[in-house]
Amino acid sequence: MKWNWPWKRDGGRIVPEGKSATGFVALHAAGEAHWTRRDYAALAREGFMKNPVVHRSVRLISETASAVPWLLYEDGGELDTHPLLDLLDRPNQRQAGGSFLEALYGHLLLSGSAYVEIASAGEDARELHLLRPDRVSVLTDAAGWPTALDYREGSAKRRVGVGVAGEGALQLSLFHPLDDHYGFAPLEAALMALDIHNAAGRWNKALLDNSARPSGALVYAPKEGGNLSDEQFDRLKAELEDGYSGAARAGRPLLLEGGLDWKAMGLTPKDMDFIEAKHGAARDIALAFGVPPMLLGIPGDNTYANYQEANRAFYRMTVLPLVARTAKEFSAWLGQAFGEGLKLWYDADLVEGLTAERDALWARVGAASFLSDDEKREMVGYGPRQRPARA
Repeated sequence: MKWNWPWKRDGGRIVPEGKSATGFVALHAAGEAHWTRRDYAALAREGFMKNPVVHRSVRLISETASAVPWLLYEDGGELDTHPLLDLLDRPNQRQAGGSFLEALYGHLLLSGSAYVEIASAGEDARELHLLRPDRVSVLTDAAGWPTALDYREGSAKRRVGVGVAGEGALQLSLFHPLDDHYGFAPLEAALMALDIHNAAGRWNKALLDNSARPSGALVYAPKEGGNLSDEQFDRLKAELEDGYSGAARAGRPLLLEGGLDWKAMGLTPKDMDFIEAKHGAARDIALAFGVPPMLLGIPGDNTYANYQEANRAFYRMTVLPLVARTAKEFSAWLGQAFGEGLKLWYDADLVEGLTAERDALWARVGAASFLSDDEKREMVGYGPRQRPARA
């Protein structure tokens, strides 16, 4: 049996909605939720460009990770100068190394995938360029293995090779359980929290635009009796549906006449506690990105005892693993193009956020009297002391 709203029950029989001599109450039911699309453009627009929590989380991670210094090793020994270090310091004519890596990490966090293309005109003329994720399509062979990338910009399209060391393009992807070729963006896991946070902000803004008046019910109870005419009844329903529903019309005042009375029955913003709902959604977004809420100024989170402890956890569990992943991918991709035995890594000793840990390590190693000087230097990441040659 198909039931159409509005309806009411008369005994055991379903009858259409009609006029009532005892009064009229308008009820509004919540519709199905609408969620943001799961593509790069929608996540970037609704998240990074409109939501302050997402914006700050992405910038905090990408700016912090791009500031971590790089080290280059060859057969276990550290190199102070090398063409690969020069390339990473100045990938192309438009970007310095920090700006390039910041954009790369931003693509990875918002898309789940980042694409780096190398342009080479000889051993001494190489540049690295980023490809925007929403313009890239991964091409596969008959067995499903990636063979190339299609990059589209407007009506132009070109094909870039992938999977060859030191040539074509490199794809960095975050783990995706259901896709073999594209990564899973952290923001997708927090998509419901993102929409709740944005919707709460829009609803509060709509209430403020309409003098913050609460919603309610319109009751028809004339003192002298009588009913609304069919024309009045239909016009009243149409005005309620067209003029007073939706977030854009939240709190709009009603013009009452002829026995109509307004009964406030909806929950006010205080009752619904939008602020706490926004804070809960903000914590979920920060959790998906791996940023301690304390660093974003979100109240109600006491996971860490102080700001310094939260900052160390942010470096250890979010920033450094991301930098280490990138360093390994770049080593495997660019290492062979610049020579065998090259390995990129990060310099944790120059990370300001880990100063307290480094000081504690040095204090423990310095107090270990059972270790030799060379053993102590090895434990803190330095090579043996260079001793002067005998005459």
